[in-house]
Amino acid sequence: MILFPAIDLKDGECVRLKLGDMDQATVYNTDPGAQAKAFEDQGFEWLHVVDLNGAFAGETVNGEAVDAILKATKNPVQLGGGIRNLDHIEAWLSRGLARVILGTVAVRDPVLVLEACKRFPGQVAVGIDAKGGKVAVEGWAEASELGIIELAKRFEGAGVAAIIYTDIDRDGILAGINWASTLELADAVSIPVIASGGLASIEDIKRMLQPDAAKLEGAISGRALYDGRIDPQEALALIKAASAKEARA
Repeated sequence: MILFPAIDLKDGECVRLKLGDMDQATVYNTDPGAQAKAFEDQGFEWLHVVDLNGAFAGETVNGEAVDAILKATKNPVQLGGGIRNLDHIEAWLSRGLARVILGTVAVRDPVLVLEACKRFPGQVAVGIDAKGGKVAVEGWAEASELGIIELAKRFEGAGVAAIIYTDIDRDGILAGINWASTLELADAVSIPVIASGGLASIEDIKRMLQPDAAKLEGAISGRALYDGRIDPQEALALIKAASAKEARA
């Protein structure tokens, strides 16, 4: 089970949005590289990064900030936002990303995702962002009529490394993970699922470690870490203890 700390980039700074609204952004750090190193020093072993401007623009906007992150941390980094074609994917992976996250393009051009998985095995994740139970695209600005599970099943057997599932209705407001919807998705597909959106407290970490959630690859935390609502050492110790117990079982 992995706890992914999140760095969301807007105009070169680390921010958190409320309900996916770019006009409701709180700046937490003006130095993304320093934030990445801080997470590494706290004991985290992965990093989740989103180019928010890029998600709206359809192309990389915060490239310099991402490069600074990659330079500052030894941890593997996954990046989403504005990655819309094979050239984008290849360019980012060659710069040191562990994996790319394809969101809007997974809806618009699923064939591209299948091709990407063939070319870059184990390095392509799919981001499914939901609003009102339907898939949202274009940086969460536009809702589709596509169901969450319907989209996920398009990629069964394709080699997708993970599905990052975000409930936008809970993102950035510390309302708690939408466990029912997340676990329903994880039950419906064989692709590993990462929970995102609303992780609020150590209780969510404990919930993530319950037997029915063992199928998840992990969860992403943003605002709760930045605000100090989750103590990194306590959270990581719980996860480590649960992993040790599972290994002994």
